[in-house]
Amino acid sequence: MPAIPMTAAVVVLFAVTYVGMALGRFPGLRIDRTGIALVAAILLLAVGALESGQVAEAIDFPTLFILFGLMVLSAQYAASGFYDWCALRVAQAARSPARLLAVTVAVGGGLSAVLANDVVVFAMTPMLCVGLVARGLDPRPYLIALAGAANAGSAATVIGNPQNILIGQMGHLDFWRFLAVCGVPALAGLVAVYAVVWFAWKGRFGEPNGEGGAEPVALDRAQLGKAVVATLVLLGLFTTGLPHEIGALLVAGAMLVSRRLASRGMLGMVDWHLLVLFAALFAINHALKLTGLPAEFVAGLEAAGWLPDRLAVMAPLALAASNSIGNVPAVILLLSAWPAPPEGALYGLAVLSTLAGNLLIPGSLANIIVVERAAASGVRLGFVEHARCGIPITLLSMGFAVLWLWGTGWMRLS
Repeated sequence: MPAIPMTAAVVVLFAVTYVGMALGRFPGLRIDRTGIALVAAILLLAVGALESGQVAEAIDFPTLFILFGLMVLSAQYAASGFYDWCALRVAQAARSPARLLAVTVAVGGGLSAVLANDVVVFAMTPMLCVGLVARGLDPRPYLIALAGAANAGSAATVIGNPQNILIGQMGHLDFWRFLAVCGVPALAGLVAVYAVVWFAWKGRFGEPNGEGGAEPVALDRAQLGKAVVATLVLLGLFTTGLPHEIGALLVAGAMLVSRRLASRGMLGMVDWHLLVLFAALFAINHALKLTGLPAEFVAGLEAAGWLPDRLAVMAPLALAASNSIGNVPAVILLLSAWPAPPEGALYGLAVLSTLAGNLLIPGSLANIIVVERAAASGVRLGFVEHARCGIPITLLSMGFAVLWLWGTGWMRLS
Protein backbone atom coordinates (compact mmCIF):
# COMPACT_ATOMS: atom_id res chain seq x y z
CA MET A 1 0.00 0.00 0.00
CA PRO A 2 1.35 3.48 -0.79
CA ALA A 3 2.58 5.71 2.01
CA ILE A 4 0.04 8.02 3.66
CA PRO A 5 1.07 11.18 1.72
CA MET A 6 0.77 9.29 -1.59
CA THR A 7 -2.58 7.86 -0.54
CA ALA A 8 -3.77 11.35 0.33
CA ALA A 9 -2.66 12.64 -3.10
CA VAL A 10 -4.54 9.83 -4.84
CA VAL A 11 -7.69 10.46 -2.80
CA VAL A 12 -7.56 14.21 -3.53
CA LEU A 13 -7.11 13.69 -7.28
CA PHE A 14 -9.83 11.05 -7.27
CA ALA A 15 -12.24 13.37 -5.45
CA VAL A 16 -11.45 16.32 -7.71
CA THR A 17 -12.04 14.13 -10.78
CA TYR A 18 -15.47 12.98 -9.67
CA VAL A 19 -16.48 16.47 -8.56
CA GLY A 20 -15.60 17.45 -12.13
CA MET A 21 -17.69 14.55 -13.43
CA ALA A 22 -20.64 15.89 -11.42
CA LEU A 23 -20.18 19.53 -12.45
CA GLY A 24 -19.28 18.80 -16.06
CA ARG A 25 -16.55 21.46 -15.95
CA PHE A 26 -14.78 23.70 -13.46
CA PRO A 27 -15.95 27.33 -13.10
CA GLY A 28 -13.78 29.74 -15.05
CA LEU A 29 -12.12 26.99 -17.09
CA ARG A 30 -13.05 25.52 -20.45
CA ILE A 31 -12.13 22.00 -19.46
CA ASP A 32 -14.78 19.28 -19.80
CA ARG A 33 -15.16 15.84 -18.21
CA THR A 34 -12.66 14.21 -20.55
CA GLY A 35 -10.06 16.92 -19.94
CA ILE A 36 -10.53 16.71 -16.17
CA ALA A 37 -10.07 12.93 -16.12
CA LEU A 38 -7.07 13.06 -18.47
CA VAL A 39 -5.28 15.76 -16.44
CA ALA A 40 -5.90 13.79 -13.22
CA ALA A 41 -4.44 10.63 -14.79
CA ILE A 42 -1.38 12.58 -15.96
CA LEU A 43 -0.86 13.98 -12.46
CA LEU A 44 -1.11 10.49 -10.96
CA LEU A 45 1.69 9.44 -13.30
CA ALA A 46 3.72 12.54 -12.45
CA VAL A 47 3.55 12.06 -8.66
CA GLY A 48 4.41 8.37 -8.96
CA ALA A 49 1.05 6.98 -7.85
CA LEU A 50 0.93 5.07 -11.13
CA GLU A 51 3.58 3.71 -13.46
CA SER A 52 3.16 3.47 -17.21
CA GLY A 53 2.77 -0.28 -17.03
CA GLN A 54 0.09 0.03 -14.38
CA VAL A 55 -1.89 2.42 -16.58
CA ALA A 56 -1.82 -0.11 -19.41
CA GLU A 57 -2.84 -2.82 -16.94
CA ALA A 58 -5.73 -0.73 -15.62
CA ILE A 59 -7.35 0.02 -18.99
CA ASP A 60 -9.95 -2.51 -20.10
CA PHE A 61 -8.95 -2.63 -23.74
CA PRO A 62 -11.66 -5.12 -24.83
CA THR A 63 -14.31 -2.60 -23.73
CA LEU A 64 -12.59 0.18 -25.67
CA PHE A 65 -12.25 -2.09 -28.71
CA ILE A 66 -16.00 -2.82 -28.73
CA LEU A 67 -16.80 0.88 -28.36
CA PHE A 68 -14.40 1.73 -31.16
CA GLY A 69 -15.84 -0.95 -33.42
CA LEU A 70 -19.40 0.25 -32.87
CA MET A 71 -18.33 3.85 -33.53
CA VAL A 72 -16.78 2.87 -36.87
CA LEU A 73 -19.90 0.90 -37.77
CA SER A 74 -22.02 3.92 -36.85
CA ALA A 75 -19.73 6.11 -38.98
CA GLN A 76 -20.65 3.87 -41.93
CA TYR A 77 -24.33 4.60 -41.28
CA ALA A 78 -23.58 8.32 -40.98
CA ALA A 79 -21.52 8.34 -44.18
CA SER A 80 -24.42 6.75 -46.07
CA GLY A 81 -26.66 9.62 -44.97
CA PHE A 82 -28.85 7.21 -42.99
CA TYR A 83 -29.07 9.20 -39.75
CA ASP A 84 -29.98 12.46 -41.50
CA TRP A 85 -32.44 10.66 -43.77
CA CYS A 86 -33.95 8.80 -40.80
CA ALA A 87 -34.30 11.94 -38.66
CA LEU A 88 -35.93 13.87 -41.50
CA ARG A 89 -38.29 11.00 -42.28
CA VAL A 90 -39.24 10.83 -38.62
CA ALA A 91 -39.98 14.56 -38.60
CA GLN A 92 -42.14 14.17 -41.73
CA ALA A 93 -43.59 10.77 -40.92
CA ALA A 94 -47.01 11.42 -39.39
CA ARG A 95 -49.83 13.90 -39.68
CA SER A 96 -50.72 13.86 -35.98
CA PRO A 97 -48.47 14.72 -33.01
CA ALA A 98 -49.36 11.41 -31.31
CA ARG A 99 -48.12 9.36 -34.24
CA LEU A 100 -45.09 11.57 -34.74
CA LEU A 101 -44.14 11.13 -31.09
CA ALA A 102 -44.59 7.36 -31.38
CA VAL A 103 -42.31 7.21 -34.43
CA THR A 104 -39.66 9.30 -32.64
CA VAL A 105 -39.69 6.96 -29.63
CA ALA A 106 -39.69 3.79 -31.73
CA VAL A 107 -36.87 4.86 -34.05
CA GLY A 108 -34.71 6.39 -31.31
CA GLY A 109 -35.13 3.38 -29.03
CA GLY A 110 -34.74 0.78 -31.77
CA LEU A 111 -31.55 2.26 -33.23
CA SER A 112 -30.04 2.74 -29.77
CA ALA A 113 -30.49 -0.94 -28.94
CA VAL A 114 -28.19 -1.92 -31.81
CA LEU A 115 -25.90 1.10 -32.14
CA ALA A 116 -24.47 3.03 -29.18
CA ASN A 117 -27.14 5.53 -28.06
CA ASP A 118 -24.75 8.49 -27.80
CA VAL A 119 -23.86 8.17 -31.49
CA VAL A 120 -27.52 7.85 -32.50
CA VAL A 121 -28.65 11.05 -30.76
CA PHE A 122 -25.54 12.95 -31.88
CA ALA A 123 -26.35 12.19 -35.49
CA MET A 124 -30.15 12.52 -35.39
CA THR A 125 -30.74 15.61 -33.24
CA PRO A 126 -29.80 18.39 -35.71
CA MET A 127 -31.82 17.05 -38.64
CA LEU A 128 -34.77 16.26 -36.37
CA CYS A 129 -34.74 19.89 -35.23
CA VAL A 130 -34.63 21.12 -38.83
CA GLY A 131 -37.48 18.89 -39.92
CA LEU A 132 -39.74 19.73 -36.99
CA VAL A 133 -39.15 23.48 -37.21
CA ALA A 134 -39.88 23.32 -40.95
CA ARG A 135 -43.27 21.79 -40.11
CA GLY A 136 -44.05 24.55 -37.60
CA LEU A 137 -43.72 22.25 -34.60
CA ASP A 138 -42.04 22.81 -31.24
CA PRO A 139 -39.08 20.36 -31.27
CA ARG A 140 -38.69 20.25 -27.47
CA PRO A 141 -41.10 17.41 -26.59
CA TYR A 142 -39.74 15.32 -29.44
CA LEU A 143 -36.15 15.96 -28.33
CA ILE A 144 -37.05 14.89 -24.78
CA ALA A 145 -38.63 11.78 -26.28
CA LEU A 146 -35.57 11.10 -28.44
CA ALA A 147 -33.19 11.31 -25.48
CA GLY A 148 -35.48 9.27 -23.23
CA ALA A 149 -36.04 6.62 -25.90
CA ALA A 150 -32.31 6.42 -26.67
CA ASN A 151 -31.58 5.76 -23.00
CA ALA A 152 -34.44 3.28 -22.51
CA GLY A 153 -33.82 1.45 -25.78
CA SER A 154 -30.10 1.16 -25.13
CA ALA A 155 -30.83 -0.66 -21.85
CA ALA A 156 -32.03 -3.67 -23.84
CA THR A 157 -28.67 -4.88 -25.15
CA VAL A 158 -25.10 -5.31 -24.08
CA ILE A 159 -23.96 -2.96 -26.89
CA GLY A 160 -26.62 -0.28 -26.44
CA ASN A 161 -24.49 2.16 -24.44
CA PRO A 162 -20.97 2.48 -23.01
CA GLN A 163 -21.83 1.34 -19.48
CA ASN A 164 -23.58 -1.81 -20.75
CA ILE A 165 -20.56 -2.62 -22.92
CA LEU A 166 -18.32 -2.37 -19.85
CA ILE A 167 -20.68 -4.45 -17.69
CA GLY A 168 -20.96 -7.08 -20.39
CA GLN A 169 -17.20 -7.35 -20.73
CA MET A 170 -16.53 -7.44 -16.99
CA GLY A 171 -19.18 -10.11 -16.44
CA HIS A 172 -18.67 -12.01 -19.72
CA LEU A 173 -22.40 -11.69 -20.34
CA ASP A 174 -24.04 -13.37 -23.33
CA PHE A 175 -25.65 -10.98 -25.82
CA TRP A 176 -28.95 -12.85 -26.19
CA ARG A 177 -29.33 -13.70 -22.52
CA PHE A 178 -28.76 -10.04 -21.70
CA LEU A 179 -31.51 -9.12 -24.16
CA ALA A 180 -33.87 -11.67 -22.58
CA VAL A 181 -33.32 -10.20 -19.10
CA CYS A 182 -33.13 -6.49 -19.91
CA GLY A 183 -35.28 -6.26 -23.04
CA VAL A 184 -38.65 -6.24 -21.24
CA PRO A 185 -37.83 -3.38 -18.80
CA ALA A 186 -36.29 -1.48 -21.72
CA LEU A 187 -39.51 -1.86 -23.69
CA ALA A 188 -41.51 -0.72 -20.65
CA GLY A 189 -39.18 2.28 -20.46
CA LEU A 190 -40.04 3.20 -24.06
CA VAL A 191 -43.75 3.03 -23.21
CA ALA A 192 -43.12 5.28 -20.20
CA VAL A 193 -41.26 7.79 -22.38
CA TYR A 194 -44.15 8.00 -24.85
CA ALA A 195 -46.90 8.17 -22.20
CA VAL A 196 -45.21 10.79 -20.00
CA VAL A 197 -44.18 13.11 -22.85
CA TRP A 198 -47.64 12.85 -24.40
CA PHE A 199 -49.47 13.73 -21.18
CA ALA A 200 -46.96 16.41 -20.15
CA TRP A 201 -47.23 18.22 -23.50
CA LYS A 202 -50.82 17.36 -24.40
CA GLY A 203 -52.53 20.33 -25.99
CA ARG A 204 -49.22 22.13 -26.61
CA PHE A 205 -47.84 20.12 -29.54
CA GLY A 206 -49.59 22.15 -32.20
CA GLU A 207 -50.58 20.72 -35.58
CA PRO A 208 -47.93 19.90 -38.19
CA ASN A 209 -48.01 21.91 -41.40
CA GLY A 210 -47.65 19.41 -44.21
CA GLU A 211 -44.11 18.09 -44.72
CA GLY A 212 -42.35 21.40 -44.21
CA GLY A 213 -39.69 22.94 -46.36
CA ALA A 214 -36.62 20.98 -45.20
CA GLU A 215 -34.26 19.95 -47.97
CA PRO A 216 -34.42 16.24 -48.85
CA VAL A 217 -31.48 14.09 -47.78
CA ALA A 218 -29.59 11.92 -50.25
CA LEU A 219 -29.29 8.31 -49.12
CA ASP A 220 -26.43 6.19 -50.44
CA ARG A 221 -28.15 2.81 -50.56
CA ALA A 222 -24.97 0.89 -51.40
CA GLN A 223 -23.15 2.22 -48.33
CA LEU A 224 -26.25 1.72 -46.19
CA GLY A 225 -26.50 -1.86 -47.41
CA LYS A 226 -22.89 -2.41 -46.38
CA ALA A 227 -23.66 -1.05 -42.90
CA VAL A 228 -26.76 -3.24 -42.51
CA VAL A 229 -24.91 -6.37 -43.60
CA ALA A 230 -22.08 -5.54 -41.19
CA THR A 231 -24.58 -5.12 -38.33
CA LEU A 232 -26.15 -8.50 -39.06
CA VAL A 233 -22.70 -10.08 -39.25
CA LEU A 234 -21.78 -8.54 -35.90
CA LEU A 235 -24.95 -9.87 -34.25
CA GLY A 236 -24.19 -13.26 -35.78
CA LEU A 237 -20.66 -13.22 -34.39
CA PHE A 238 -22.12 -12.68 -30.93
CA THR A 239 -23.66 -16.16 -31.16
CA THR A 240 -20.25 -17.75 -31.71
CA GLY A 241 -17.46 -18.29 -29.24
CA LEU A 242 -15.47 -15.41 -30.74
CA PRO A 243 -14.74 -12.70 -28.15
CA HIS A 244 -17.04 -9.72 -28.64
CA GLU A 245 -14.17 -7.29 -29.02
CA ILE A 246 -12.62 -9.32 -31.84
CA GLY A 247 -15.95 -9.43 -33.67
CA ALA A 248 -16.38 -5.66 -33.29
CA LEU A 249 -12.85 -5.00 -34.56
CA LEU A 250 -13.31 -7.32 -37.56
CA VAL A 251 -16.47 -5.46 -38.54
CA ALA A 252 -14.72 -2.10 -38.05
CA GLY A 253 -11.83 -3.23 -40.21
CA ALA A 254 -14.23 -4.28 -42.96
CA MET A 255 -15.89 -0.84 -42.84
CA LEU A 256 -12.54 0.89 -43.29
CA VAL A 257 -11.86 -1.03 -46.51
CA SER A 258 -13.77 1.03 -49.07
CA ARG A 259 -13.37 2.39 -52.59
CA ARG A 260 -15.58 5.43 -51.90
CA LEU A 261 -15.21 6.37 -48.23
CA ALA A 262 -11.82 7.56 -46.99
CA SER A 263 -10.67 5.85 -43.79
CA ARG A 264 -9.50 9.24 -42.46
CA GLY A 265 -13.07 10.53 -42.74
CA MET A 266 -14.49 7.41 -41.08
CA LEU A 267 -12.02 7.61 -38.21
CA GLY A 268 -12.78 11.31 -37.87
CA MET A 269 -16.34 10.37 -36.86
CA VAL A 270 -15.13 8.20 -33.97
CA ASP A 271 -15.82 9.74 -30.56
CA TRP A 272 -12.21 9.76 -29.39
CA HIS A 273 -13.15 11.97 -26.42
CA LEU A 274 -15.32 9.21 -24.97
CA LEU A 275 -12.57 6.60 -25.46
CA VAL A 276 -10.04 8.87 -23.72
CA LEU A 277 -12.52 9.49 -20.88
CA PHE A 278 -12.91 5.73 -20.37
CA ALA A 279 -9.15 5.14 -20.39
CA ALA A 280 -8.45 7.98 -17.94
CA LEU A 281 -11.18 6.86 -15.53
CA PHE A 282 -9.85 3.30 -15.63
CA ALA A 283 -6.42 4.63 -14.61
CA ILE A 284 -7.76 6.92 -11.86
CA ASN A 285 -9.91 4.18 -10.33
CA HIS A 286 -6.97 1.75 -10.48
CA ALA A 287 -4.79 4.23 -8.58
CA LEU A 288 -7.39 4.40 -5.83
CA LYS A 289 -7.69 0.60 -5.85
CA LEU A 290 -3.94 0.31 -5.20
CA THR A 291 -4.36 2.27 -1.96
CA GLY A 292 -6.53 -0.54 -0.58
CA LEU A 293 -9.29 1.89 0.40
CA PRO A 294 -11.97 0.54 -1.99
CA ALA A 295 -11.43 -3.02 -0.73
CA GLU A 296 -11.81 -1.83 2.85
CA PHE A 297 -14.93 0.11 1.94
CA VAL A 298 -16.54 -2.86 0.16
CA ALA A 299 -15.65 -5.14 3.08
CA GLY A 300 -17.35 -2.68 5.41
CA LEU A 301 -20.46 -2.60 3.23
CA GLU A 302 -20.53 -6.39 3.11
CA ALA A 303 -20.20 -6.66 6.88
CA ALA A 304 -23.05 -4.19 7.31
CA GLY A 305 -25.20 -5.96 4.70
CA TRP A 306 -25.19 -2.97 2.34
CA LEU A 307 -23.65 -4.40 -0.81
CA PRO A 308 -25.65 -3.38 -3.92
CA ASP A 309 -26.59 -6.98 -4.69
CA ARG A 310 -30.15 -6.17 -3.58
CA LEU A 311 -32.65 -3.95 -5.35
CA ALA A 312 -33.30 -1.92 -2.21
CA VAL A 313 -29.66 -0.77 -2.40
CA MET A 314 -28.97 -0.94 -6.14
CA ALA A 315 -31.93 1.17 -7.31
CA PRO A 316 -31.33 4.26 -5.13
CA LEU A 317 -27.56 3.94 -5.66
CA ALA A 318 -28.00 3.89 -9.45
CA LEU A 319 -30.41 6.83 -9.30
CA ALA A 320 -28.12 8.97 -7.12
CA ALA A 321 -24.84 8.10 -8.83
CA SER A 322 -26.14 8.43 -12.39
CA ASN A 323 -27.53 11.89 -11.71
CA SER A 324 -24.49 13.19 -9.87
CA ILE A 325 -21.33 11.92 -11.54
CA GLY A 326 -23.10 10.39 -14.58
CA ASN A 327 -23.97 6.76 -15.31
CA VAL A 328 -20.79 5.92 -17.25
CA PRO A 329 -18.35 7.15 -14.52
CA ALA A 330 -20.61 5.63 -11.85
CA VAL A 331 -20.48 2.16 -13.42
CA ILE A 332 -16.71 2.33 -13.95
CA LEU A 333 -16.25 3.37 -10.31
CA LEU A 334 -18.56 0.70 -8.88
CA LEU A 335 -17.07 -2.15 -10.90
CA SER A 336 -13.53 -1.11 -9.99
CA ALA A 337 -14.42 -1.26 -6.28
CA TRP A 338 -16.68 -4.34 -6.44
CA PRO A 339 -14.59 -7.01 -8.17
CA ALA A 340 -17.02 -9.95 -8.28
CA PRO A 341 -20.69 -8.95 -8.39
CA PRO A 342 -23.19 -11.77 -9.07
CA GLU A 343 -24.66 -12.06 -12.56
CA GLY A 344 -28.07 -10.79 -11.50
CA ALA A 345 -26.54 -7.67 -9.99
CA LEU A 346 -24.79 -6.95 -13.30
CA TYR A 347 -28.10 -7.04 -15.16
CA GLY A 348 -29.61 -4.84 -12.47
CA LEU A 349 -26.74 -2.38 -12.66
CA ALA A 350 -26.99 -2.19 -16.47
CA VAL A 351 -30.71 -1.58 -16.73
CA LEU A 352 -31.13 0.58 -13.61
CA SER A 353 -28.14 2.85 -14.22
CA THR A 354 -29.30 3.37 -17.82
CA LEU A 355 -32.93 4.11 -16.97
CA ALA A 356 -31.81 6.36 -14.10
CA GLY A 357 -30.04 8.52 -16.66
CA ASN A 358 -33.40 9.88 -17.82
CA LEU A 359 -34.06 11.71 -14.54
CA LEU A 360 -32.09 14.91 -15.23
CA ILE A 361 -30.05 16.24 -18.13
CA PRO A 362 -26.64 15.42 -16.52
CA GLY A 363 -27.79 11.85 -15.86
CA SER A 364 -26.56 10.52 -19.17
CA LEU A 365 -24.27 11.59 -21.97
CA ALA A 366 -27.13 11.08 -24.43
CA ASN A 367 -29.18 13.79 -22.68
CA ILE A 368 -26.27 16.22 -22.73
CA ILE A 369 -25.62 15.55 -26.42
CA VAL A 370 -29.26 16.18 -27.34
CA VAL A 371 -29.32 19.48 -25.41
CA GLU A 372 -26.02 20.70 -26.89
CA ARG A 373 -26.78 19.62 -30.48
CA ALA A 374 -30.26 21.16 -30.25
CA ALA A 375 -28.80 24.45 -28.98
CA ALA A 376 -26.43 24.50 -31.96
CA SER A 377 -29.53 24.16 -34.17
CA GLY A 378 -31.26 27.08 -32.46
CA VAL A 379 -33.51 25.05 -30.10
CA ARG A 380 -33.14 25.57 -26.36
CA LEU A 381 -34.18 22.67 -24.13
CA GLY A 382 -34.14 23.80 -20.50
CA PHE A 383 -33.30 21.85 -17.35
CA VAL A 384 -36.79 22.23 -15.85
CA GLU A 385 -38.53 21.32 -19.12
CA HIS A 386 -36.56 18.12 -19.29
CA ALA A 387 -37.00 17.31 -15.60
CA ARG A 388 -40.78 17.69 -15.86
CA CYS A 389 -40.78 14.62 -18.09
CA GLY A 390 -37.54 13.01 -16.97
CA ILE A 391 -38.53 12.49 -13.34
CA PRO A 392 -41.80 10.59 -13.95
CA ILE A 393 -40.24 8.67 -16.86
CA THR A 394 -37.43 7.51 -14.59
CA LEU A 395 -39.61 6.61 -11.60
CA LEU A 396 -42.07 4.65 -13.74
CA SER A 397 -39.44 2.79 -15.77
CA MET A 398 -37.19 2.03 -12.80
CA GLY A 399 -40.19 0.91 -10.75
CA PHE A 400 -41.13 -1.59 -13.46
CA ALA A 401 -37.50 -2.74 -13.80
CA VAL A 402 -37.27 -3.38 -10.05
CA LEU A 403 -40.46 -5.46 -10.12
CA TRP A 404 -39.24 -7.34 -13.21
CA LEU A 405 -35.81 -8.19 -11.78
CA TRP A 406 -37.39 -9.26 -8.49
CA GLY A 407 -40.25 -11.20 -10.08
CA THR A 408 -37.93 -13.09 -12.43
CA GLY A 409 -35.59 -13.95 -9.57
CA TRP A 410 -32.49 -12.18 -10.85
CA MET A 411 -32.18 -9.98 -7.77
CA ARG A 412 -33.70 -10.05 -4.32
CA LEU A 413 -35.58 -7.01 -3.11
CA SER A 414 -33.98 -6.60 0.32
